[in-house]
Amino acid sequence: MTRIAAVHGVLPPHRHAQREITDMVARHCLPAGADRRVLDRLHDGARVRSRHMALPLDRYGGLDGFGAANDAFIDGAVELGAEAVTGALSAAGLSARDVDLLIFTSVTGIAAPSVDALLVGRLGLRPDVKRLPVFGLGCVAGAAGIARLHDYLLGRPDDVAVLLSVELCSLTFQRADASLAQLIATALFGDGAAAVVACGARRHTAGGGGGGGGGPTVVASRSHLYPDTERLLGWDISGSGFRVVLDPAVPDVVRKNLADDVDGFLTDHGLSRDEVSAWVSHAGGPKVLDAVAEALDLPDGALDVSRRSLAEVGNLSSASVLHVLRDTLTAAAPPPGTPGVLLAMGPGFCTELVLLRW
Repeated sequence: MTRIAAVHGVLPPHRHAQREITDMVARHCLPAGADRRVLDRLHDGARVRSRHMALPLDRYGGLDGFGAANDAFIDGAVELGAEAVTGALSAAGLSARDVDLLIFTSVTGIAAPSVDALLVGRLGLRPDVKRLPVFGLGCVAGAAGIARLHDYLLGRPDDVAVLLSVELCSLTFQRADASLAQLIATALFGDGAAAVVACGARRHTAGGGGGGGGGPTVVASRSHLYPDTERLLGWDISGSGFRVVLDPAVPDVVRKNLADDVDGFLTDHGLSRDEVSAWVSHAGGPKVLDAVAEALDLPDGALDVSRRSLAEVGNLSSASVLHVLRDTLTAAAPPPGTPGVLLAMGPGFCTELVLLRW
């Protein structure tokens, strides 16, 4: 089976308390003299204490259109991406020349050549490295990316594959947009990156994330796309860039569907929910995490790692579940040999489930 050899998360240098961000949003999104009680309530209710941002806070009001924001995305993605991959490879005891496949995912900016191509020379990756840039999966891409690494390594068990997620959500900020979806998004989303190094079944590494012989193995994955949910989550793309689509019905969809999806997946592998030692969930927001806990009837504390990640750095879109995986490996590693489930949701609306064994 595929082994996760290391997970390395990084954050941009500009860290701000939630109240500072709320004040910035009020200045640039609300009309002069407007009542800001709804904004304050949404930001207070997000259960986010602080977030890291790609730019200094005072620069967001001056970003002039999609082009300027996307240029900042490319610069920031290359810097954070290089740091994330370098850190993950070092933790796995591998070099850049060992990498056979690099998957890059983001939903907060675009580039051609893609960011993965821009990193090849900088990191010293081989010129024949296989590359796969992915756009559009959104928050689900951290889980889906691990699943696709596993799919690749099943066929190439001697190879090393890397997943890189860079999400600079702050650069999608829309000035003068006081819509409910925008105000909720500005309460939740932060900036960050993460890289996962995975090795095929015949590949051995020196050291690795999670201690000893590396991190967990990937047993299997499952995707589920729900019909008629296309407008629950995503972007409307306009001249000013990405305008968030965020329907308040998302937690209800999770409550309605997640238990059957998880139970069917586990049953196919001879398991039940009670046997799962760790739930590695995307930190989508307090209402989403509550919905996951309720749908799966999880014990108190089962999602504490996800809740702490949300409080400390916000929702990092596709990088979020990878930060939660890293934190699970370093601070709350489950007993060896036990099963775990990594899960995320994203535009489509869809879920991705990954069965792990620690």
